Amino acid sequence: MKQTTHLSERRLPPDRKGAATTAPLPARPMPRRRPTSQQWAAWAFLTPVTLYLGLFYAYPLYRNLDLSVRHYTVRSFVQGDAPFTGLANYRTVFDDPTFAPALTHTVVFTVVCLVFQYAIGLALAVFFHQHFRLSTTLRALFLVPWLLPLIVSASTWSWMLNSDSGIVNAALHAVGVDPVNWLTSPTWSLTSVIIANIWIGIPFNLVVLHSGLQSIPHSLYEAAALDGANAWRRFWHITFPLLRPVSAITLLLGLVYTLKVFDIIWIMTKGGPADSSTTFATWSYRLGFGNLLPAFGPGAAVGNLLVVAALVFGLVYLRVQRKQALS
Repeated sequence: MKQTTHLSERRLPPDRKGAATTAPLPARPMPRRRPTSQQWAAWAFLTPVTLYLGLFYAYPLYRNLDLSVRHYTVRSFVQGDAPFTGLANYRTVFDDPTFAPALTHTVVFTVVCLVFQYAIGLALAVFFHQHFRLSTTLRALFLVPWLLPLIVSASTWSWMLNSDSGIVNAALHAVGVDPVNWLTSPTWSLTSVIIANIWIGIPFNLVVLHSGLQSIPHSLYEAAALDGANAWRRFWHITFPLLRPVSAITLLLGLVYTLKVFDIIWIMTKGGPADSSTTFATWSYRLGFGNLLPAFGPGAAVGNLLVVAALVFGLVYLRVQRKQALS
């Protein structure tokens, strides 16, 4: 018989037992697949987002980090020949006597604003969830503080809390209370900016929490009412637990926003008097741009501390959300 040789294999010499063995030919390299039209479209949509993140997020963060590890002056800032100093700017910030009060004010300002904004926003969201007459109109009016420019809101509160001609002191005088130096007293300056920021942040909490209430099935409230649960029990055992994911993202976004609040404090008190309302945001601006001889390095270092704080809380939030998803 004639032996035929296939294209995909070759005949080898027989082994000791006389049996012939075959071995496969080496595989040919697969041709590269060209990108399809859908892949090109995906890259086309992804490119603007990537450029936006790189230009407006990654590059500013890199520049801020570079500023914090070099000794920049006005001349070196323009020419770009600032010497590398390592962590010297951070040591300068930590050794500064303003660091401790600025840290305390930042924590107090953030925590108090978050607590009151969330509590009042949740109460208003539950109130407007009843769908009574004019509820839509009143809810729209509560959005006015959120829609106003911050400079307008801060200027309005500065006028209202003015020691001599403010409407707040006029109301206190009408009820027999002595006037309060809201913006010029070290005792009341931080309280004044906290009140203004709470007023501005309530609408955001109201809108987000009210949208979360819309997703809770009404049948749960009906079943609880049939079981004899009063309004407080229905809120504590139905509304509050089911709002937990929405509450978490609301508090996280509020935290990031409150940490970097600058406009309100700077317009109303400029961080004073005597640094009584100075936070990291106002301190960073004052170091970098508020003096005739700006300290760009320490100012950038303070800004990086805010970025790290926001990043840490964001990672904590993601970890908590992952645990809740797995449980």
